[in-house]
Amino acid sequence: MALPVPGSEMFESRPIDPGELRRRLPASLAVHDVTQEQIDGLDPLTYEVVRHRLWSVTDEMGEALKRMSGSPIVIDANDFDFAISDELGQEVQVGLYNTMLVGAVDLAIYWTLQHREVREGDMFLCNDPWVGGGLHQNDVIVFQPIFHDGKLFGWTSAICHEPDLGGMGLGSFSVHAQDVFSESVPTPPVRVVRDFELQEDIADLWVRRSRLPMLVGLDLRAKIGASTVGRERLLAVIEQYGADTVKAVMKRMMTDAESRLRTKLADLPDGTWNATGYQDQSGAGDRGLHKMAVAMTKSGDHLTFDFTGTDPQTGIINCTYAGMRGGVMLALLPILAADIPWSAGGLMRCFDLVSEPGTLNNATFPAAVARGPIGPAWMTGTLVAECLAQMLDRSLTLGGNVQAGCCGTHDAALLSGLDTRGERPAPFINVLMEVMAGGYGGRPDADGMDTGGLACIPMGRIPDVEMSEFLYPVLALWRREEPDTGGPGRHRGGVSGSTAIVPHGSGSPFGVTLAASGKAVSQNNGLAGGYPGNTARGVIARDVDVARAFAAGTVPASLADLGPNLDLQQCYADTGMGVNDVFVLQWQGGGGYGDPLTRPADAVAHDVHEDKVTPHGAAENYGVVVDASGTVDLTRTEELRVRLREERRERSTAVPDAPVLDLTGSRRLNDNLVEVTVGGETQVACAHCGRRLAGAGSEALELARFEGPSSAAGPQVLSDPGDYVDAPVVFRQLCCPGCWTAVYSGIVPVGHPDHAADLGHLLGPTRGSEHSPTRRTSA
Repeated sequence: MALPVPGSEMFESRPIDPGELRRRLPASLAVHDVTQEQIDGLDPLTYEVVRHRLWSVTDEMGEALKRMSGSPIVIDANDFDFAISDELGQEVQVGLYNTMLVGAVDLAIYWTLQHREVREGDMFLCNDPWVGGGLHQNDVIVFQPIFHDGKLFGWTSAICHEPDLGGMGLGSFSVHAQDVFSESVPTPPVRVVRDFELQEDIADLWVRRSRLPMLVGLDLRAKIGASTVGRERLLAVIEQYGADTVKAVMKRMMTDAESRLRTKLADLPDGTWNATGYQDQSGAGDRGLHKMAVAMTKSGDHLTFDFTGTDPQTGIINCTYAGMRGGVMLALLPILAADIPWSAGGLMRCFDLVSEPGTLNNATFPAAVARGPIGPAWMTGTLVAECLAQMLDRSLTLGGNVQAGCCGTHDAALLSGLDTRGERPAPFINVLMEVMAGGYGGRPDADGMDTGGLACIPMGRIPDVEMSEFLYPVLALWRREEPDTGGPGRHRGGVSGSTAIVPHGSGSPFGVTLAASGKAVSQNNGLAGGYPGNTARGVIARDVDVARAFAAGTVPASLADLGPNLDLQQCYADTGMGVNDVFVLQWQGGGGYGDPLTRPADAVAHDVHEDKVTPHGAAENYGVVVDASGTVDLTRTEELRVRLREERRERSTAVPDAPVLDLTGSRRLNDNLVEVTVGGETQVACAHCGRRLAGAGSEALELARFEGPSSAAGPQVLSDPGDYVDAPVVFRQLCCPGCWTAVYSGIVPVGHPDHAADLGHLLGPTRGSEHSPTRRTSA
C-alpha cells in the first residue's frame, strides 16, 4: 500500500449533509431556494410538463456532446453522461448512459462549493477521482454554475472518458503502476472557462499532457458546448415558468424519487445479504487473489452497504470512494429504480455506505486508480447486484427484477502504434470497445440477453467493425458471438463474444496493454444453482501467415486455425505484437439462473440450433442429447440427466437423512427453497422434492457439497486457473441431498464463504452477517 501524502486529505471528497453544506457557503454567494410550501403547492400538470422539459434538456446535452466529440469512445460506445443539479449539486436529472458516473458528479460540485469561488460565467474542469466527478483520471468532467437574477440556481455537467491523458502507460494506463504518480495527473477543479470565455492557457495546458491532443481538445470543447446548451435551455425553462416553479419541480423530483424507492423497500423483507468476489491479480507480475466483500442490510425503507472485510488497496486494482458509490448506483438504478425517474440526488438518500479507508474500493491517495471504474467499482456493482437479487427473489411483485451476474468486470485492451497508411506516420491508440457486447444474466422468467451490452451503460454500443478498420491500421478476422459462454441454468445467461485482430496498414509492431479479471475466478456468478458464465481469455497468436491464408482463399476462423504458437496473456500485461501476429480477445458472458438440469430440453435444442450452445455443452451442462438433425433424443436425455444427478450424489459429501415435508401452504424463499411451518416452527425445505434442509433453530442449510477442478463447471471455463493465480480455485456446488438439484454453483477460491448455505438472509433480519460497521457515511 502506498504511503499517505500529508495534505492530500483536503482533496478527499465525502458526502455532506445539504444543510451543513449550505451553512458552509460564503455569505457573498447568494443561492436560490424554495420553501416546502412552494414544493407542496405545485400544480400536477405543471410539475409533469417541467419535469419532462428538464429531461429533454439533458437529452439535448448528450446529443450536443456526441455531435461535437470526435472520440469513438463517445460516438460509438456512449461512454459518457451528463446531469442537471440543484444549487447544492444534488443530481436532479441524469442521463441514461454510464450510470457509474452518477455516483461521482455531485461530489465534485460539493468540493468546489467548499474550496473555490463560484461565479457566473465560469466552468470548472476536473479529473481528480478523490475529489469526484469521475471514477479515474480518464473520466473528465466539465461543470458550471447556473445563476438567475444574481443567485446560484443550479449546475449542469458533462463527463466522458478520454483516450489518453498522459502518464507512464499508453492510454494513461500502466499495469506496472504502484501509485498514482505513474498515471495521469489528477487535476482538482480548475476554471477552464472564465466570464463565458474559454481560457486558452488552461486548454493548452490540458491537451499538452495527452498523446492524442486533437481528440482531447475536441472532447473538451464538446463538454463545454454540452454544458452551454444545458445552461441556455435551463434558463429558457426558467424564463417560461419562473425560477420558483422550476426549482420547486427540481426539489420535488428528488423527493418523489426518494419516496418511491423507500415505498418499494418498505414492502420487501428485512434482512442481511452477503456477497464476496475477487480480483485475480493486481497488476503485472502479481499472481494473487484480492477479495471484495459486502453485506447489504435492509431495514424498513433504508439500505446499508457494508464493505468491511474488503482487502487493502494494492497494485492498480483500486478505486476511490466515488468509485464505490458509483458501483452501488450501477446496480441500484436498473434493479430497484428501473421504473423511477433517475433523480439520483433523491435515490442516494435511501442508502448508507460503510467502508474502511485504504481498501480496494475506498482507496486513499496516492493509490493507483486508473483501473478503478472497470475493476473494483464495477465489481462493487456486481456484488451489490447479487445482494439485491437475493433480496428480491423472495418478492412476488419485484421478483422479475432478479438477474444473475452479468459480464463480470471490463476486459480492457489497448492497441497502439504507428499508422503508416497516410503521407506521414501518425501515432494511434485503439481502445477496444468490442467488450461492450457483454452477456446479461439469466432471470427467473427469461434468459439473459446475448451480447446485450453492459449493465452500467444502458445505451452503450460497440463500434462498427468497418469504422474501426477505417480509423486504425487493423483488420478484423472475426467478431462474433461464442457458444457455451452463457452461464448454464434453467434460464441461460447471455453469451459473450470474441474478436480477432491483425495489424493491417502498419509496418511496425503494436503495443498491447491488457487489464482484465475473471480469468481464474468467475465474476459473472449464477443464481439459484445457475452456473457462472465463461471465464475471460486473451491470446496472441505469434507468426501467423494471414496473407498466405488469404491468397489461398481462406480466412482463419478459430484459434486452431492460427497455428501452434499461442501466447496466453495474463490478466495484466504490457506486451507487443508483430505485424504477423493476431490478437484474440474473448470476454465474459452472463451467469445462469436455476439448475441447468431443469431447463426444458426443447429450449436447449433451440440454443444448439441458434449456435448459442454446442452439442457437447448441451450434454455436459444440461444433460440434453441433441442428434445431428437438431432433434432431442428424449430417451437418452432422460437417462443422461439421471446419470448426472447420480454423479452429483457420488462426488458430494454425505448429509444425514432428513424427512420429506408436506409443501402444502409453503412460502417461496427462492427458486429452490420454501419455508414450511411444522408444529408452529419454521423449517426450510427443497421446493422440488420437499426434503427438509433446515430445521427450527438451524443456522445453515444442510446441503451436499462438492469441490473439484474448475473445469468441472463445463466448457465455459476457458483456461486453467493455475495459469493466472497461485491460490487453488475450484468449482463448488451445493445440492439438495434429496433430488440433487443444484442450489449454488460457482468458480471460487478454496475458503470462499458459503453464503448460499447461510440462513441469515432467508429467515432473519440480522442473522448470518459477518460484518460489523466500522464507519458509517451517508450516500
